[in-house]
Amino acid sequence: MMEKLLIICVFVGIIHMIETLAYSVRLAGLKTRKLVVALSLFNIIVIVSRTANMVQAPLTGKLGDAVQSKEDLPVLLHQLQTILLAASIGTIAGALLIPSFVSIFSRMISHLEVAGSVPKMMKNITSIHTLEKAKKHVKRPRWIMLSQLRIGGVPKRLLLLNLMATTIYTVGVLSTLYASTLEPTLSKSILMSSGLINGLAMITLAVFVDPQVAILTEKVMQGESTKQSMNKMVGTLVISRLCGTVCAQILLVPAALYIAWVCKLIP
Repeated sequence: MMEKLLIICVFVGIIHMIETLAYSVRLAGLKTRKLVVALSLFNIIVIVSRTANMVQAPLTGKLGDAVQSKEDLPVLLHQLQTILLAASIGTIAGALLIPSFVSIFSRMISHLEVAGSVPKMMKNITSIHTLEKAKKHVKRPRWIMLSQLRIGGVPKRLLLLNLMATTIYTVGVLSTLYASTLEPTLSKSILMSSGLINGLAMITLAVFVDPQVAILTEKVMQGESTKQSMNKMVGTLVISRLCGTVCAQILLVPAALYIAWVCKLIP
């Protein structure tokens, strides 16, 4: 069981690391002045996240299947809390990798323009010579970057919405899984509700968060705003995302109880 939990944690960490790095794609696009290409190329990397999610989802479900009685619930709760910890660690890893990612991803955009297609680009960048040159693009995060992150200039409402969406997205599936073990007779209806919960998080991000980031990106492209303001927004969004994964730990059990209660009310 420990091996299975470790595999799940690794996949969850990868998922949250990639989703954290997604904030910095626009920085690479601004650096190269090839924003559309940057967003398109990042979709290839997102496939890794989607694949990791497809693998870990049934494995996580197996943890719930292992619960045979109420005495097994504390073990399951500890496992779910460990998975949420992996989400926070993945977010931190993504944040630390942002400077290197922006530099390396900018080079990938240039390689894509020369190669003309993703398969040719992958063939070119995986050569030993290119990989050796990539070392110089690895950048260590500096404390000065963190000291420059002040909320001033970034809408607090945006950060709150991003925190809420991240919390719901992170805890949604795990809380429904835990709720299904609390109320075994309603397990099917409870598990089916996870799509609705995650849908609310996706709607919040798509309607309220992403458009504001896109507007600021466009202003920077047109010279109406500075790159420093974009760096600040990306940094504060990453911090709010990390806070969201921490809040998910706190809300795991209350959310499970609430979901079970709501499903009981459904006739």
